[in-house]
Order: sequence, then structure tokens, then C-alpha cells
Amino acid sequence: MSGTGVTGFAPAAANRARATSCFAAVLAGYMAACSVPAADSADLLLVGGLVHTLDGEHGTVTALAIRDGVVAAGSDDEINRYGTDGTTVISLEGRAVVPGLTDNHFHALGGGPGVDLSEARTMADVLGAIAARAAETEPGGLVVTNSNWHEGQLAEQRLPLRDDLDRGAPDHPVVVVRGGHEYILNSAALARFGIGEDAASPPGGRIGRYDDGRLNGELVDRAKDPVRLPPADPGGDPAQRLLESLTAMSALGVTSLRIPGGSSEQFGVYRRLAEENRLPMRIEFLFRIRGTAPEEVGATVESWGVPPDFSTGLLTVGGVKLGVDGGFEGGWMREPYEEPWGRGGTFHGLQTMPTDVFRGIVHELNALGWRVATHAVGDAAIDLVLDAYEEADARSSIRERRWTIEHGFIPAPDHFERIRALGLTVTAQHHLYVAAPSLVDYWGPERAALTTPVGLYAAERVPVSLGTDSPVIPHNPFAVLYHFATRGTISAGTMGARCAVTREEALGLMTAGYAYQVFADSERGTLAPGMAADLAVLSGDYMAVPEEDIVDLAAVLTIVDGRIVHDAR
Repeated sequence: MSGTGVTGFAPAAANRARATSCFAAVLAGYMAACSVPAADSADLLLVGGLVHTLDGEHGTVTALAIRDGVVAAGSDDEINRYGTDGTTVISLEGRAVVPGLTDNHFHALGGGPGVDLSEARTMADVLGAIAARAAETEPGGLVVTNSNWHEGQLAEQRLPLRDDLDRGAPDHPVVVVRGGHEYILNSAALARFGIGEDAASPPGGRIGRYDDGRLNGELVDRAKDPVRLPPADPGGDPAQRLLESLTAMSALGVTSLRIPGGSSEQFGVYRRLAEENRLPMRIEFLFRIRGTAPEEVGATVESWGVPPDFSTGLLTVGGVKLGVDGGFEGGWMREPYEEPWGRGGTFHGLQTMPTDVFRGIVHELNALGWRVATHAVGDAAIDLVLDAYEEADARSSIRERRWTIEHGFIPAPDHFERIRALGLTVTAQHHLYVAAPSLVDYWGPERAALTTPVGLYAAERVPVSLGTDSPVIPHNPFAVLYHFATRGTISAGTMGARCAVTREEALGLMTAGYAYQVFADSERGTLAPGMAADLAVLSGDYMAVPEEDIVDLAAVLTIVDGRIVHDAR
């Protein structure tokens, strides 16, 4: 066994060399006396750790044998038998291993060339960052922020509005990008895009005003349409930029991402990387349809140039993303928003796609064999989604196709049986973790506390997976796990504790739950023998660290399909 490579986490090179020599010698003697058939030998052994397989038969073991997929899981002695002269052996030195983490709703990493507000903690920080960018920008030039922030992180717990932005940059048009559903403009930007004091909120959109009736700069959902922003990053190689984002996710132990609604151009970048075998993780890509009439769906789908079951390398097409309501500032509710947002009981949120158009598009996609995933935040939005899905099912069954409700913030008790009957899945993200104070303002404490009730979905036997909605919410998967296992938030304490799940259950939803949603449950989600070797070696034991330390975890080693894609040893 002198050819066996042994690596570990010891910081001292000399100690590592001695350990390597000793271990290799002992293992060589052991292998001579006790070995497995060559067909079952492994390319890689992970030994001396805490491997949480999430498999009912194997539970937590100390070692794994990997050859393409997982060959065996067991004790060090059992797994060492799978080594040969060509096997690499990694000593885990007690570190925890989990199945590869996933993100069910990942738009982008965040950041980018816009004004970075991710570290802002006060309104002064926000305005200072905008003023600094304005000072570097030619007179009259547009200043745009990135979306990797939320007002819940600010001491003032409110948005920067028109008058605030005018103070920060009076001579430059400013567009603050807030999540995926809202812009806030200063006076110069309102003028630049032709939005006057007499502007009316369009269908599916909201134009915000101060108490005195003046525009406050808020443009929500379809009200954003007149604003045309320049490309976020027009230069450089888009494939290289994408790889940099994926590399950052690999460092967090993420082995699969689901892209919830991209363009054919974005798909082309992923396809190029997949065909060149350069993707460091699995990608489930959903195309986006927006502003398309039902009679145009066929031509739109044809323009993508791939069938609904297309797959190449680590890239798979996962369906089509639609949307029927706003985000947390515009979720469409049966009951009105809290005052003053409720406008005297008249504001129920925003329906962003007309009912007949949505139903028609769903029917056309179903007829063409495409799976559908629909953004629906409020209970009224979920009503519409279920109505349309049931209508499609009556024409051609969707019950074995795992169609999806994206987000599903506020389900009603009468939804669960309908969801189960259609065989639907739900993607859950940790918006409440960041945005709790805002959601209390919009919907009141009771509804806010029930936002994304993963424990209730699980109790109602509704398949759920977990994710971030990055960059609307920061991209850390461990913050997702922390929130759903504790219902803790950044600035509002614990909310909706009865909707929490255990740590192991949360991890299962992020691994096996995701695999089920994307039709990979026979291949991924656990570390049982025969499953794909998608895994993360963590900086601490997720199952055992104090709750407050979960969000600080990272991956020391990430493996996808048996290949090391991140190594921070």
C-alpha cells in the first residue's frame, strides 16, 4: 500500500508526514490480510469522522468509501478494507460530514458593481455609501445599488425613501434595488424615468406615497416597468463570473442549485460550462416566462431549443417558473394588510399576472410536457395557483410530476389537502429570518409568525425543500438551517416556534427533500451505499454546535459526484 495517499487536517507538515507514513504502513498490512473484491474497491476513503448519512439503516458512521458514488458507509475498520494502492485516504480527524447541501431558489450570489449595502446597519450607512458612489460618478450619472440587503438589517427598521435619497445624492438619479420586487427612486430618478406626481399604480404594481400624497419613491412589481437599468456587469466573460459565484457556494458545502427562472442566455452559459465539464455542482435550471400571452407559449418554448427533460453533464432542465403575486411587500392575501398598509382594509397585496393569462399559460405548458413552478407568497395567490393546477390536471394529469409552489409563505388550512391531491412540492426560504420586522408591519404579528411554516407543511405531509432566494436574502445555507430549526430571526427574536423542525429534519429537507423535488431521490440526498458522492466536510458538527454557531459553519471539503470541488484543508 505504499502508493496509498493519506491526507488530513493536521496543521503541521511534519506531523502530517509521520501520520501518513504510519497509517499507510498499518493499512498496508491490514489490506494484505483482509480486502474486498477489486470491483468494490474505492478511489477515495474518508475515515475518522462523524458521517451523518441521513440514511435510516446506517445513521451516523465514522467513514465512507467512494468510487464515483458511495460504495460503503461504516466504521474505519470496515471502510479501510476498500482501499488499494491507488486509493486516496483522507483522515477527517473527527470532523462532521453531511450530504451535500442544496439551495432550491438561487437567483444569483448578490454583490456586483452596484453600491454595496450588505454591511449597512443604519440609514446613515446607506446614504453614506450612495453619496460616496455619487461623488465618483459624472454629474447626472445614474447611481444603482445592489440588492444584497434588507431594511431589517438597519437600526431604523425602514426603507430609505425619496427624501432620504435626495439628501444623500441630490444631483444624481438614484435607484435603490430592494430584493426582486421593489425599487426606491430619488427625485432625480423619478424625473429621469418620467414618473410624475400624478402617476397611478398600474395593475399588479404599487406606487408609494408619503402621508401628504407626494411620491415617496417606492415602485413595487409592475410599477417598476418604466425603469430601465443598465446591465449589472456588461464586461468580462459571463462564464467566469458565474464560476466565481458557484465557487463561493461550494465553500459553503452546496452541491446542487436550482435556478428559479432564468433566460435562454443564462441557460446558454450554464450549458457551456456543463458541456465543458467545468460546473462544480449540479444545476437544475428553470426557464422564466413573463409578459407572454398563452398563445405565444409554444413559440417561446421552442426558442429555448431544448426539450423539457434535457440534461447534459451536471445540468438538468427543471421546468418553467411563473409568478402571480409580489414579494413580502406585495404578497396577495385573502385578508387585507395591517394599517396603514391596508389603506382602510382595501389593500390585499398585488396580483402580478391576470387570472386568465396565468391559467392559459399553465394549460399550454402542461400540454407541451413542461413542469410548472409558480411564485405564490400569500394565501390568495396560492388559491389561484391551486385552481389553475387543478384545471390543468383535469385535462392531463400532473399528479406524478411534482409541480411546485415557490415560497408558499402563508398557506391556509384548506390548501393542504389540495396540495397533497396534486402531488405538489413547496420550496421554502428563510425570508422571515431577515425581514421579520417588515412582515410584522405588513401583515401583523400573527400572520408574520406563521410565514413559511415548514413544520406545519411537514406535519401535513407536504414535500418541502429549503433554500435562500439569494440575493433577496443572503446566500448562507446555514442561516437557512438555523432559522427553520429554531425560528430565530436577526432582529425580532423567535417567531412561530411551533412551526420549527429539528436540526436533523431541517438538514433532511435541504438534502433528501431537495432531491425528491427534482426527481433525484433515488440518487441523492443521503450518503447510503449506491447514492451519489455529493457531500460536505464541515468546520463544525452541525448536529452538535450551539444554536448560535450554526450560521458560522462552512465547508472544509466539498465533493460532487466523487470529485473534490472545494478544499480548504
